[in-house]
Amino acid sequence: MSDTTKPMSSLSEIRPSLTRSLLIGGIGFTIVSLAGFSLWAFAGRWFYSNVGEAGLYAASTVVFLGLSGLLLHPLIDSEPKVARFYKIFIPAFLLYAVAWCACWFAWRFGAGEWLGSLLGSVAFASVLGWFFGNFRPLPKVILAFFLVHSAGYFAGDFAMKHFTPSDLPFLDGLSRRTLGTLAKLAWGLCYGAGFGVGLGYAFFALQKATGAREAKDSRPA
Repeated sequence: MSDTTKPMSSLSEIRPSLTRSLLIGGIGFTIVSLAGFSLWAFAGRWFYSNVGEAGLYAASTVVFLGLSGLLLHPLIDSEPKVARFYKIFIPAFLLYAVAWCACWFAWRFGAGEWLGSLLGSVAFASVLGWFFGNFRPLPKVILAFFLVHSAGYFAGDFAMKHFTPSDLPFLDGLSRRTLGTLAKLAWGLCYGAGFGVGLGYAFFALQKATGAREAKDSRPA
């Protein structure tokens, strides 16, 4: 009896629960996002003057890709966790970034942001579904990712626009440059939390069936 249940119990020990996946994704990607947005917050002028907006987006993408695996690999339920995470996340995030940037540069504020969020969510979740070989929960994963990603992005937009002494009196006395830096980081904080929660849910939902199949296959005949 113990031999037949061992594979299932050991698998449950290494797979994060839904709550843990959401926390790992939310906290981990918020840190990643703050690092990525720091390029805009602290070196935005240099990037716009020397390599333009596209160069800033490219540099930020490198930061997102590089740091994500270091902080988010616990979402993977099998070894080698870091290598597997990068193998899955890099193409997923690159396609997301391409979809987002294409919509942004084409339509900018409003339509570009909403369409970028939708197509980016579809691209990101679909790549994860393909890697995990699990498309059954994909529609609900796309919907959930789109909702929390959009909530984080537009909450960040709202926070940045209202990061002023008139809205937040305790900021009175800070220079415009400091306010601008903090406002950009506030956007990164909100965006990272939304994207990260969606990412954590996507990894949990799309890995679950794969893990169940592996547990079933590992049981003695």
